Amino acid sequence: MTNQGHALSSLRVRRLFLAAAKGDKEVRRGLIVQARARDIDEPSTTPVRYGLTASKKIGNAVARNRARRRLRAVAQEILPLEGQAGFDYVMIGRVHTALRPWSRLKSDLRSALRALHENAPENVENA
Repeated sequence: MTNQGHALSSLRVRRLFLAAAKGDKEVRRGLIVQARARDIDEPSTTPVRYGLTASKKIGNAVARNRARRRLRAVAQEILPLEGQAGFDYVMIGRVHTALRPWSRLKSDLRSALRALHENAPENVENA
């Protein structure tokens, strides 16, 4: 990967979230990351796409919005560098997302991505 990383794009359509839910999943204390490798026919230069979700299990609207803001910020910092082109990621907020120390939230995302990419099929990965 280059120093600048990959371009980011956001998932907006429900069917893409559902497709990612059928892919691999890694659970960490601060977040859950679901990942799906997109179609092999798509060029490997396609941007990294990500989506965010926070359910009512987290708490009231204030807590859900804070969790989503933190997930968005950590995604924009980590995914361009450590995400892989051709993948869709969905990050799900947890009760601990809003109050987790920033450095630990970043390490949660990094370790989840590492584990997901180790399980990824060889033909989708690119350096």
